[in-house]
Amino acid sequence: MADYDLIIIGGGPGGYVAAIRAAQLGMKTIVIEKENLGGVCLNWGCIPTKALLKNAEAYHIIKNADRYGVTVGQVKVNFKKNVKRSRDVASRLSKGIEFLMKKNSWQLITQKVFKIPTG
Repeated sequence: MADYDLIIIGGGPGGYVAAIRAAQLGMKTIVIEKENLGGVCLNWGCIPTKALLKNAEAYHIIKNADRYGVTVGQVKVNFKKNVKRSRDVASRLSKGIEFLMKKNSWQLITQKVFKIPTG
């Protein structure tokens, strides 16, 4: 087992920022995260919700285009594509955190590799 100066539990906004700073200060740092980097807000809450709201805003603008002198044909909503876009936005941002992890040389252990005991 490797020696670390700092072990951080959770790769949410507090965890990954602490890991970046610790690595910048020369500490050998590891983050233990059970899912994706970025925490609940980035992966399931705020960010995906805002992406869905943006989809709804686009729909609203298109449905009301006549107010702006623009004629649009029948508008259809594809819910699978809406949800996929929101997941893609979250995934892209999480991958950005992975890039920062590599750039700042801290290690990540996920539940896929490291079993976290429950209950």
